[in-house]
Amino acid sequence: MELETAVTCLKRLRKIEGQVRGIAKMVEEKRYCIDVVTQISAVRAALRRVEEAVLKDHVGHCVDHAIASGNVAEQRKKIAELMDVFARTGR
Repeated sequence: MELETAVTCLKRLRKIEGQVRGIAKMVEEKRYCIDVVTQISAVRAALRRVEEAVLKDHVGHCVDHAIASGNVAEQRKKIAELMDVFARTGR
């Protein structure tokens, strides 16, 4: 992973970690259900942004490297990995 992407993702993940702790506190305090669900939705959206950044980095470096290498087996492996990820995430 590119250093800049890693730093950005770590910052986002730390923020998400704080959001999740906040949701746990909301549940402990028996806060209004819709407020809890709203915060859960915000965390899911933030995680999607991290996922997109990691995938973009992967395509921009790992997949690009496989294409540039001319190694057909490596190219097929990277495409299969992406297809598997897309199938699992419902993209």
